[in-house]
Amino acid sequence: VRILGGIISYQIKLLIRCNDKIISLELIIRHAHYSQKYLKKNSLIIQMGEVDNIIQDVSPYYKKKKEASLSHTLVYDSPSEALEPLYFFILDLANKTAGSVEKVVDNFASSPGSGHFSELGLKKSQMQDQAFKLMGTINGILRSVLNLIYDLKEFKIRLSHYDAANSKNKPVAEAGVLALKQIWMDKVDVLRGQGSINALSSGNLQFVTLRDAFLMVEDPEKVDKMDLNERVKRLLKPRILEFLEWRKRSEGELRKRYEIEKTYLKSQVDGLKLQARWAKPYLKAAEKLAQNEKLAEDAAMVTAFNTVLLQLTLLTKKGVGVEEAATKTRKDGLTLPEEFKKMAKKFRTYFEVVVIDFKFTGIPSKVGQHYVFGGKAEIQFKGYGLNQDELDLVKAKLSESDLDYALKLVQGMTDDSLAQLKIDLEELLEEKKKEEEKNESKGLFDFMMPKKKEEKWEDKIKRLKEKGIKKDSYAEAFVRNLAIAGAMNTTFNIYDILKKAYGMASVPYGGDKGSVFGVAKAPQTDIDRAFGFK
Repeated sequence: VRILGGIISYQIKLLIRCNDKIISLELIIRHAHYSQKYLKKNSLIIQMGEVDNIIQDVSPYYKKKKEASLSHTLVYDSPSEALEPLYFFILDLANKTAGSVEKVVDNFASSPGSGHFSELGLKKSQMQDQAFKLMGTINGILRSVLNLIYDLKEFKIRLSHYDAANSKNKPVAEAGVLALKQIWMDKVDVLRGQGSINALSSGNLQFVTLRDAFLMVEDPEKVDKMDLNERVKRLLKPRILEFLEWRKRSEGELRKRYEIEKTYLKSQVDGLKLQARWAKPYLKAAEKLAQNEKLAEDAAMVTAFNTVLLQLTLLTKKGVGVEEAATKTRKDGLTLPEEFKKMAKKFRTYFEVVVIDFKFTGIPSKVGQHYVFGGKAEIQFKGYGLNQDELDLVKAKLSESDLDYALKLVQGMTDDSLAQLKIDLEELLEEKKKEEEKNESKGLFDFMMPKKKEEKWEDKIKRLKEKGIKKDSYAEAFVRNLAIAGAMNTTFNIYDILKKAYGMASVPYGGDKGSVFGVAKAPQTDIDRAFGFK
């Protein structure tokens, strides 16, 4: 993308400089078209249904099976009813029956001729303007912080000479005093011009011994004891006295300024964190208000129509209790061999996973200051049984999307440089990390960047990507089947309860498989029959 952008910039410059405007304009359009195709091909946005593809890609079991363990599709078309109650009914039901719920896809697109398109575009522009203003302030403060860090490091180096000169270690103290004398000659005494020690020692006045004597003597009283010319002694005494006074006053002023600038740096860093915290909601809102390009190409998106397309995907997970299932007493018709209770800790954790895909084709209508959506909802319910490794890799693949991509771009700095800046700040502000504290001090942009996983988790994901996920052992295959059976029941129950709640034709109560709490159980599968599940 960077190369294509450079080519386009070059062609624009060429268009300005030469008279062959038609050829240059054609080249610009051609390269822009290639850039657009490249961006679409390498888009990081997760679309509806791609979660299933990721699961089939990372899981050896589903790579072979090539489909979900159970899948149901429901189409609900009601232009006069709002779609929000339908979504929240399913969300509440999933929260109560399917464990933890996570939203992994949230895309939308509206037709350019609709009022919804223009209003959201205006809101997005306002969010971007506010974010850019705050980012400009952040950049200004950041430059100030970098300059302060550089100045404080210079002060720290200078103060190290004073610390050495005040040391009780004689060789270290002598080295510190010599360094201060050199600084005094180069920065203070040099302002005398021809009367400076350096000029007198190397000039026509032939005070050759003056410089060496100044570096050697410690106080004015020792000057008389030295074997020097009287003219040299008369010059040396006031210079030594002046140096000692400069050393005393400059150290106090330097330490005072160091503390003042350190306090100012701390206030600037706090201001930087505050501005960044203010910018974060605008950046996130602007990113969420961006329309999905792939959805905009849908056949339902007619330019002049008043249409909106929404894509939502929910992923639920609920752990399988091996120890609870490995009992003599059957629980809800599901059981494992009793020996599994002793082996439970050796197994990978397995989860009942339900993926719910929503595709809303709606007609937005404005009610007051807000829009409501009536139209058609196409909902897919899919059940999977996944282990911890597979679920971690699925989440890693999802995190590679640009759900948080904007926050990674706007910071304008790499993780390594931020970490280095954090080290400098902690060193200068004397903020040492304490491992025993649960809440570690936040870095400069930790609150802007997506939350980092632990290093062990990153190593695990890297290993899983390189070597792949290990296949189920013989015993783990039993646990996966238990997870699959549970996911199938949960998937069917959500689908069945939704149909009954909206008065649709559904599976009768009871039947051959009976019911649980008045809800028909899922149809029997090969897994149910193999394990004798009721």
